[in-house]
Amino acid sequence: MSVTGSGGRVLPARPGDPKKVGPFRVIGRLGTGGMGTVHAALDSRGVRVAVKVIHPAQAGDPEFRARFRREVALSSRVAGPCLMPLLAADADAETPWLATEYAPGLTLNQHLIAHAPLTGGSLHAFAVGTAQALAAIHRAGVVHRDVKPQNVILTPAGPRVLDFGIAHAADGTSVTRTGVMTGTPGWISPEHYRTGTAGPAGDVFAWGALVAYAATGRLPFGTGTPDVVAYRVMSEAPDLAGIPGPLRELVEKALAKDPDERPSAHEAAEHCTGLLAAHATQVLPVTPVVRPTSVGGLVEAEWHVPGLDDPAWQVRRPSSWKRPVVVAVAVGSVLGGLVGGALALPALDGGTDGNKTARPTARATPGRTPTADGGTGATPAARTAVPPTARSVKDALASVPEPAYTRSEEESQPLPGEWAASTRAETSEERAAVREIQDLARTMLATKGWRDSVPEVTFNREAQTVVVTTGPVPQIPEDQRDLFRRVGEAAACTAVSHRLKEQPATWPYGRYSVHWLYGKQENDASVVGYGDAADGCSREVAGRWHGDEAGLTTAGIPSSDKAEIRVADSTVKALHAAWDARADEVSLEPLDKGAVLLGFDPAEHAMYVWAYEDGYGPLGGRAQQSHLTDVVEKTGCGKLLAEAATNSGWRYDRYVVALYWGVDGETQILDSGTCPEN
Repeated sequence: MSVTGSGGRVLPARPGDPKKVGPFRVIGRLGTGGMGTVHAALDSRGVRVAVKVIHPAQAGDPEFRARFRREVALSSRVAGPCLMPLLAADADAETPWLATEYAPGLTLNQHLIAHAPLTGGSLHAFAVGTAQALAAIHRAGVVHRDVKPQNVILTPAGPRVLDFGIAHAADGTSVTRTGVMTGTPGWISPEHYRTGTAGPAGDVFAWGALVAYAATGRLPFGTGTPDVVAYRVMSEAPDLAGIPGPLRELVEKALAKDPDERPSAHEAAEHCTGLLAAHATQVLPVTPVVRPTSVGGLVEAEWHVPGLDDPAWQVRRPSSWKRPVVVAVAVGSVLGGLVGGALALPALDGGTDGNKTARPTARATPGRTPTADGGTGATPAARTAVPPTARSVKDALASVPEPAYTRSEEESQPLPGEWAASTRAETSEERAAVREIQDLARTMLATKGWRDSVPEVTFNREAQTVVVTTGPVPQIPEDQRDLFRRVGEAAACTAVSHRLKEQPATWPYGRYSVHWLYGKQENDASVVGYGDAADGCSREVAGRWHGDEAGLTTAGIPSSDKAEIRVADSTVKALHAAWDARADEVSLEPLDKGAVLLGFDPAEHAMYVWAYEDGYGPLGGRAQQSHLTDVVEKTGCGKLLAEAATNSGWRYDRYVVALYWGVDGETQILDSGTCPEN
């Protein structure tokens, strides 16, 4: 069921619409379709979702329920790039429903009407993203069966393929009604018209038509009655004039009348990825911190489609004089992949004074930052309260009989309303904590390109919580949002743990929470992270630090720090040399040039080293993996400690070794720890 009629925007709810579906709170409508209504809703954290609720008449049809139950089962099997994953569903409810992530943006149809055909990098990114989505669907043993412009949303981060309403398993079992042609005229393959066959090759045919339509704004087989369009599909050549040469050749193969002559979705995705990489207008120097197989980053970097800002998503609450107004200022940029994609993070008012009266928020300029009096001061790196290399204090309240912070034994997450009730710094100690958290966060974020970005820091005395907030950024890649969460947690925990240790009798804050604003209206922000600083902030088990997939994701974001790039380059060369020397000794297979990649996680002060392995390469066995971890610990750690000896701002002394397995990139952490000083 497609979301139609809304242009990607939230429409008002109608009389009789539910207030809640499952765990989701309904705030409006996104559209209607043959199966039911799609509602705009929020989960308990404020995350946007699209909830499909089936029409009551169809819900009472046992055959339809069987098809819907099958749809839910199939959708749960499908995951991959440029798809909207199934979040929850209840096929046996009185009124069945399912919920997916919300895809902001226009459908391809709506975009072509409002704007123009896609060109350049955006066209190639569209071809890559939609082909990748179909490849993921086919890997799960599913056929989409209804690929068409209404089922593709152009989000700010790239295209998204929707709607598995008539998908069915590739084993040929069909749950469609006998004699009913499924699909949409103009997007149905020749073999489907002739024999009713609807397999992966049929999806590829529709994909070819989709790319042609995106590139030209014309339907490749024209318009007319369904019979006329069907005749053209089966008998005539498509109109592909205006499609760039290399892409046109691929589209022509995808639209072949014989399904055996078409490429698979995976082959189409691979071919389009090469075209997209060749089209990239800016090529960064090849350094080990760049992850060359991050196709998602490449798509986002070359994707230039206007997004939508729909204030209807923002659920307003009564204004509070206690809460400072947050104003976004786009000042930072992050390298998004192989090419120069920019991503903005707002710089927020520091709110470091005790004035609760609403006032204009100072705007940041490069190299300057808002001060407590609303003016601008020197670059804040010069006044960092705690050096960037400082670590949190473990067991900060050990042997303290009556600390001011009394919630250290509680493990509950932030309660609703804690964010809204937090206020600006009122005491000199609180203002000093604000500066320290902001400086630590800024130092870490700067390594990923956010040089002038600073989170907001407020305090909830009743909850004994320091609150770190950023936004509003309605849409941002998940890995970038997770970077802010991890940086916010690390900065807050470090500063708070030091104060608990130094001022246990007077410092009342021990908990911290990190929040993300999704829109321009002041609203309860979503909790993305929280913790307690009294026990320290490092993940250690039996005295050993451990890395994780979140840190690996952060390390995969290309660095913009010159020292990190220099150290990464020399370290990777040293790792290859050390491996080659060991390979001669114990008959190891040599590593290909560029096989080992390296990046840094500023939140945990860790160097991540990773490689890709399909099970048949030089790192497929346990003995080879053991050799790699040994080389990283000895040679890689030596490089980190050598840099620390000459660079007072160097913060890295931990290491992680990881593998990405197979085409799906399953992650395995092989080893991690703190570099030995001897």
